[in-house]
Amino acid sequence: MRGACYTFFVANRTIVPARRILGAVSLPGDKSISHRYAVLAAIAAGPTEIENFSTAADCASTLECLERLGVEARRTENKVRIQGPGFRSLRQGWRRPDAGNSGTTMRLLAGILAGQKSQFTITGDHSLRRRPMRRVLEPLRQMGARIRAREDQFAPLKIEGGELHSISYPMAIASAQVKSAVLLAGLFAEGETSVTEPVGTRDHTELALAEFGAGVARANSTVRVTGRPRLAGRPLAVPGDLSSAVFLIAAACVLPEANLLLSGVGLNPTRAAVLDLLKAWGASLRLVKVESRHGELHGDILVRAARLSGGVVSGHDTARMIDELPMLAALGPYTEQGIEIRDAAELHVKESDRIAALAANLRRMGAGVEEFADGLRVAPAGETGLRGGAIDPQGDHRIAMAMAIAALGAKGDSVISDPACAAVSFPGFFEILDRIIER
Repeated sequence: MRGACYTFFVANRTIVPARRILGAVSLPGDKSISHRYAVLAAIAAGPTEIENFSTAADCASTLECLERLGVEARRTENKVRIQGPGFRSLRQGWRRPDAGNSGTTMRLLAGILAGQKSQFTITGDHSLRRRPMRRVLEPLRQMGARIRAREDQFAPLKIEGGELHSISYPMAIASAQVKSAVLLAGLFAEGETSVTEPVGTRDHTELALAEFGAGVARANSTVRVTGRPRLAGRPLAVPGDLSSAVFLIAAACVLPEANLLLSGVGLNPTRAAVLDLLKAWGASLRLVKVESRHGELHGDILVRAARLSGGVVSGHDTARMIDELPMLAALGPYTEQGIEIRDAAELHVKESDRIAALAANLRRMGAGVEEFADGLRVAPAGETGLRGGAIDPQGDHRIAMAMAIAALGAKGDSVISDPACAAVSFPGFFEILDRIIER
């Protein structure tokens, strides 16, 4: 019988082992793209209507911040209509912008607000106020931004907007959010601002800038944006979130039977490295109906059950798959060789210490885990498999979802505390699983 594989307790969710995953799913809009479309729409001339805007809590935080800055943001059914007050006309009202749990919101807005004509204070929840912001503050200050932070690196950020100048910024550590903050600030600077990456990161900001009419170009590892453009609002469509799709693809690799269609998924080449990796490890994936819309690739993914070999994720691959690493680690017990992740020290300062959280939860389920300063290794569980256990995601949406998928193939029930945290990036995650898995 399909359905009812989960039971609610007061604040917990019980995961009952499953046999198969079957059906068709349309995923929520891509979180990264939704953030960028909304922020650029806020400073563009004329309205922007965005179809399939993400329903994630993080993107709701971006919309709420924009409203507190004088932007009209109205959601109707599956669309969001945004009309900003002007290119340099954002103002803070009596309520200061609150980014909630969204580091992307805070970092992108820091770049936009640095070039405005007013003063701002942007804060976040307890978790976000513990996440370091210095990597964003340093290049923005080089551009002339006046930003103060608690202990010079933590939110709340106090930003005194003003005139900025262009810079050429070589990034020491790959980060799409830092790159994006600098490029967005570069919109308000005279001349050309450039960012050189040590490793290519997701290019959603560059594609969105071009769609809104900014002059942006890439040559090798350097991205350039021309300041003082006239941005124009326009209709846009957001593809389904690939980082969310990965959890359902992983379920097909955990369970012995699977036939799953994921429709309208974003297939941006700077994000699709995880699909290439999974295919190289033996996953059965087929892309169909691929098309380009607004510079972004959209397509359907057909997934069938397959046993993964496993292997090592390191170097450039780590940077390209930073959001997918928790799910890859949780797949380790179900692979032939196990999975080792290196060069991922950044996981220590995400919504949780993801290395420690993964290790602790997998060990509770009987997995063999070795932790490193820059990652971890998860051994194959072999014939014994995982056992059900008590899972504490530590308020981290990706840990909650990764461990839920791992629990589908365990021997015995597992109980996840605070399952609601999954809504930060994938609202309806557990309800979708209820619909497409069979015991």
